[in-house]
This record gives sequence, C-alpha cells and structure tokens, in this order.
Amino acid sequence: MQLNLTKPICFFDLETTGINISSDRIVEISILKVYPDGKEETYTKRVNPTIPIPPEVTKVHGVSDADVANAPTFKEISKEVHNLIKDADLGGFNSNRFDIPLLAEEMLRADVDFDMKGRVAVDVQTIFHKMEQRTLSAAYKFYCDKNLDDAHSAEADTLATYEVLKAQVAKYDDLENDTKFLAEFSSRKKFADFAGFIAYNKKGEECFSFGKHKGKTVEAVLNDEPGYFGWLLNADFPLYTKKVLTAIKLRAFNNKLS
Repeated sequence: MQLNLTKPICFFDLETTGINISSDRIVEISILKVYPDGKEETYTKRVNPTIPIPPEVTKVHGVSDADVANAPTFKEISKEVHNLIKDADLGGFNSNRFDIPLLAEEMLRADVDFDMKGRVAVDVQTIFHKMEQRTLSAAYKFYCDKNLDDAHSAEADTLATYEVLKAQVAKYDDLENDTKFLAEFSSRKKFADFAGFIAYNKKGEECFSFGKHKGKTVEAVLNDEPGYFGWLLNADFPLYTKKVLTAIKLRAFNNKLS
C-alpha cells in the first residue's frame, strides 16, 4: 500500500552517544523522505559527535570513535539536513520523545532554527504500543513477517519503521491513511517543548510541569518572579525548552505594549 500524503514525510532515526537529550550527540542519522506521489529519497550520514562514544553505547549500535573520527560534525551537515526536512512532516520510532527533541538540540547548537510549526509528527512506536505493546524488532516481525537483522543500524531501523507504519495502516481499520490523523493518534500529552517541561492546561495555556511552579502558567510565573527566567536560561535545560520560554516571555511583553 501507499501512504495517503498531502505533503512529504521524513522518517528518520538517530544513533547517538547516549540518551540524554541535552548533552548527548548524534553519531549517525538516516532519513527516508517519502513524497505524496510515492517517490522516496534516502539520506544516511555518519557524524563526528565531538565527544567520546561510551564503549557500552558502541556495543548497542556498533559505531565507535574510530568510525566517526573523519566524519563531518553535525554543524557541517545541519543545513543539508534542514533543507531535506523543512517542508515535511516527521515520522519515527519513539521519535516524539527522543529523536525529534535531540535533533532539535543539534539544530539549535548549529544555529539552524527548528520548530514543529506547520508540520506534524507520527510516532510509529506509540501506534505500536497502543495496538500491540512491543519493540521495533517485534513490530517488524509481527507486521511485516521479517526479521530485523540489522537492528540499531540507523538505516535499517529507518526502513523498518516506514514498512511497519504502512503495515499498521493496512492492518487496522481504526487507523486512517492520513498523516494528521496518525500524528494525533501517536501523540501523548501535549507539551509546548519536546522535553516535557512545559505542558498545556485545559485552556491551552503553557504551564510548568515540574518544580515549585508545577501547574502554574509560565506567563504568570515569569511576570511575578522575573528572576526565575534568568535561572531557567542558565540552568541545564534543553535549548529548545529555553527557546519556547523566551518566546512566551516576548509574547507577554508584546501583549503589554499593544
């Protein structure tokens, strides 16, 4: 079957130095861009993370420091990655909680602006967990009746993710062949930032989801306690979270002027 697309969608997978969104780096990226007419475009690159890859992580994905010693840094490839994905929705396996937030951090470190305005994200893992409760290798076997022999290779995982989604749409009558529907179905609680520090309340207002101001609106806290904003910007929060906080503060300031 073919996905019913109104715009391109980029399925992607990252192999990294670890699982900390703020401090870990990409060592391999693979993107499969699928166009509404069914055309497919692939992009795979090893990346020098500029920090050591822990041996225990190398055991998982097989990428060592030596493998990426002469590879480009993410900053060096950031513009070509951005050009590939900028007009597309995004898809991946656990991408809403890991791959998209980490990609956003790498983009912002490379001085390339990144946000999700005008696009949606389809998380194939969430669909799978809601329907079957298993892992990517099991999903590939269950839906496609194939063994994922190259698990934890970015390209193999990316291709498998794309095949699994098509098989999910074909298998379940409840799933519409529509990217926006699949994005909504595969989303969890709505957050303003990728890392989940800023959530939306029932009124659609941004609220802190952690710490002493948990549940309070960001705008009210920053207005009542101006020093808190400076502390947040200097603390070890993801760059994208800081970007969102800055946008909220500027919006509130502009609202006061108008």
